[in-house]
Amino acid sequence: MKYSNLATVMGAMVVLALVLTACGSAATPTVAIDTPVVTIEPTLEPTEAPATEAPATESPAATTEAAATDTSGTAGVPVTGAATVNVAEVGTFGQALVDSEGRSLYLFTNDTQNSGASSCTGNCLVNWPPLFTDGAPVAGTGVDSAMLGTITLPDGTTQVTYNGWPLYYYIDDAAPGDANGQGVGDVWFLVTPSGEMIQ
Repeated sequence: MKYSNLATVMGAMVVLALVLTACGSAATPTVAIDTPVVTIEPTLEPTEAPATEAPATESPAATTEAAATDTSGTAGVPVTGAATVNVAEVGTFGQALVDSEGRSLYLFTNDTQNSGASSCTGNCLVNWPPLFTDGAPVAGTGVDSAMLGTITLPDGTTQVTYNGWPLYYYIDDAAPGDANGQGVGDVWFLVTPSGEMIQ
């Protein structure tokens, strides 16, 4: 009885030990939790579009002004009516034709006398502006009114002629009495009261 009880107790202890060992070695169950990855996009501050200025527009009055017809014989010598041709002493050349302000007038030998046309065109007119008139030209003292006439240029303006020669200014004559155009190119000459060139 004594050994029988001891064997029973021993057996129970072995069983318990096996159970405890089995329990101790059992893997502890784990729970996998899928955690979603949340991406937070940065919030951008709204930006204002750069202000654009409306293109400046001119008023209709500024863009529709009618251009006045240029009737000036040369810079600073406007012709607002009938041109007057006078005679004056010009430098050492004697009496010659001048305008109402005393500015020297020239003829161009490349023109054809009494042809009713001018051969001075393009750049020539920059250096040798015509004597324009608005109406019939007026003969001043010493001028033969019968020799005064006009021609109509291609742009519709009217140029004064004398003895059939169209009359011109010279751009480098800065003041009344100047005659810097005399003999230029051997084709530009002052004009006598009788309508001949001064050579």
